[in-house]
Amino acid sequence: MARWCYRHRLVVLLLWVGALFGLGAASSAAGTNYANVFSLPNTDSTTAYDLMEKAFPERAGDTDTVVWKVGEGSVRDESVRSRIAPALEEIGRMKGVGEVTDPYAEQGAAQISRDGRIAYAQITFTEQANGIPKELIEDVVDTAQAAERDGLQVELGGQAIARTQEPPQGTAEAVGILAAAVVLFLAFGSLFAMLLPIVVAIAGVGTGLIGTMLLSHVTDVPEVAPLLGSLIGLGVGIDYALFIVTRHRRGILRGMKPQEAAVTALNTSGRAVLFAGGTVCIALAGMLVMNMRFLDGVVVATSLTVVLSVLAAITLLPALLGLLGMRVLSRRQRRRLAATGPEPAEESGLAARWSSYVQRHPRPVAAMAVVVMAALAIPVLSLRLGATDQGNHQESQTTRQAYDLLAEGFGPGFNGPLQVVVEGEAPAGLVDGIKSTEGVAQVAAVPPANGVTVIQVVPTTSPQSEQTDQLIDRLRDDVIPQSGAEAHVGGVTAVFKDFASVTGDRLPYFIATIIALGFLLLLVAFRSLVVPLTAALMNLIAAAASFGVLVAIFQWGWGTELIGVGKEGPITSFLPVIMLSLLFGLSMDYQVFLVSRMHEEWVHTKDNARAVRVGLAETSRVINSAALIMICVFSAFVLSGDMEGAMAGIGLAAAVALDAFILRTALVPAAMHMLGNANWWLPDWLEKRLPHLAVEPKEEPVAEEAEEAEPVVAGRTSVVHGFVRTVDGEPVDGAAVTLLTKGGRRLDRVMSLADGSYIVSVPAPGTYLLATAAESYGSRAGQVVVTDGPLVYDVELAEGEVDAVN
Repeated sequence: MARWCYRHRLVVLLLWVGALFGLGAASSAAGTNYANVFSLPNTDSTTAYDLMEKAFPERAGDTDTVVWKVGEGSVRDESVRSRIAPALEEIGRMKGVGEVTDPYAEQGAAQISRDGRIAYAQITFTEQANGIPKELIEDVVDTAQAAERDGLQVELGGQAIARTQEPPQGTAEAVGILAAAVVLFLAFGSLFAMLLPIVVAIAGVGTGLIGTMLLSHVTDVPEVAPLLGSLIGLGVGIDYALFIVTRHRRGILRGMKPQEAAVTALNTSGRAVLFAGGTVCIALAGMLVMNMRFLDGVVVATSLTVVLSVLAAITLLPALLGLLGMRVLSRRQRRRLAATGPEPAEESGLAARWSSYVQRHPRPVAAMAVVVMAALAIPVLSLRLGATDQGNHQESQTTRQAYDLLAEGFGPGFNGPLQVVVEGEAPAGLVDGIKSTEGVAQVAAVPPANGVTVIQVVPTTSPQSEQTDQLIDRLRDDVIPQSGAEAHVGGVTAVFKDFASVTGDRLPYFIATIIALGFLLLLVAFRSLVVPLTAALMNLIAAAASFGVLVAIFQWGWGTELIGVGKEGPITSFLPVIMLSLLFGLSMDYQVFLVSRMHEEWVHTKDNARAVRVGLAETSRVINSAALIMICVFSAFVLSGDMEGAMAGIGLAAAVALDAFILRTALVPAAMHMLGNANWWLPDWLEKRLPHLAVEPKEEPVAEEAEEAEPVVAGRTSVVHGFVRTVDGEPVDGAAVTLLTKGGRRLDRVMSLADGSYIVSVPAPGTYLLATAAESYGSRAGQVVVTDGPLVYDVELAEGEVDAVN
């Protein structure tokens, strides 16, 4: 498929552009129909919600609030009323506004605080918040705030009003992409190569988000789903393309033609991308174990975006590689390739030195990594799940100020009232019992409607307070049973409490499912029991530490105002499930990429120390670059204007940073050095029963076209031999001569003798790379074509020559 996409690149490009524009036109015509369905089957709050819908089916529109406060006097003063009342009347006449209830009406006395300094009016729109035109919301805000004057403060709150405070759509994504572009340019040194992963990610995420918009008409998709979809889609889309482009560029630098380099890259790294993308989707599908309707829409949106990002990486990317040809390399690399010929793999000196250090000191490295991760995980012990609301917005925003004014004038619980719902007429004993309950500030029973009675209960504490949760428990466990009534406690606060309770109960099963799934995948891929056990433990450590960071920032408030995410509060109930799914998928990506190289070296040499050292040295640079890109993309979602998006962004950025820079770079290799050959142990009986799954096909010597070399014959061996000499013909003693496959895998390595002679073993006829390096002489590399017999190949090194290998 890669070869077809490369050769028919214009067709592939047209198909992708057509898909983007076609889906975009369809979504523009259809619009969106996102729905936040937080109800949970068989919970008390869900039963209450269903009865509320039966009682008040006509209340379909969003209800928002206008709050005003006077510095002196009373809101009843004519000077205040003459400014507020006309503004409310004008708002009531606007098209799209259904009703305005204000404190100056006959029934409005309860909408004025006891001290007379704060009052509020409720605006009921004809549509839900997402369906209200933004121009109408802005007109409401402007009209209300135009009544302000010295000594009269006017603020607005509610879901619709919050839309006016959202940053321009795509701000977070744009900042993340820009940061990723900088990292890619530093990694590749080429503008064209930098653009490839970004274009591929945008194509995958763009089609994914448009597809999510269309799916919102046929299934319940929550508002936060497209944000999470773009967050994970950009991260994995750029990273997957990075892995393939890196492999493609490496193939060209080693002498392959661009088309063959692209095909090889897709057949190796492309397979790993398919495996990684499938793993992420399986991890996301694990959320279905929670049996929460709200999460179903998140699974659909994020999985669709990941699937399309993988599809773009394996179809659109080879087409783009075909368009660029050799320009995927920087000008300097193209000039050097033309001047000196193919080169072997470039290894980072720093990465190689660190890998050797870990090999020499595995215990101190592991101990330090464990101490750091344990320290970061400590805050997770105080994790409290709940809900964020407009009280967590930034202090400068009108929604936060309206929230604070209502709490000041009517009590902290006014922003999160509870509804005790009774089918039929509520007994007097129930109302009296609620009034006398500790933690209740106000109680008001609404006359029965459609056979349902609703009792409005205002707590004395805020919606996010633990005391409010305790009040809900007292009402359900004591007050309602004692009254003899069949009643249910509902309201947004009760819904989120139930959501947190169900999440906490089901989370262990969810964690067990995704850990078991990861264990099985790695067991089959690497034919080892210890490697998947190590990975499972590392996933748990990474999750604990990342949630510790999340609690410290968002629950303890360490720097929330500094990074512009508002006031501290509980961690959103559904976030652990989503974050664990994403973290599991991303951790698997890095684990597979790291251990697959180690496993390849182990199969070749059966030397565990060498396998771990080489695997870390050769993969750490790409893993760290990929992680840095994800950190940039995820961190940018602090700018999304959405608290859940900011939590997910910071949490995942912390998780990726800890996973890549501490676990995969230090703890995993240190542990594998300490475990030794036990890393690769698998009982014979299990080996025979496991299916074979090749994450990356074993790279074999590839024969050139028929006229250049014979096909590879299994079991046949030959040699390359000759002399290493200086320009003056003097022998070079102790030069390192290395034979590599065209893909860069080392086959044999020897040191030249005193007379400069060397001999390396060749497994079969084919084309190889021979790299020679000596102190003060630099290095030289070139292709050698081996046919039937031994090949004589002399190497000439010049003093002071540029080191083309390292």
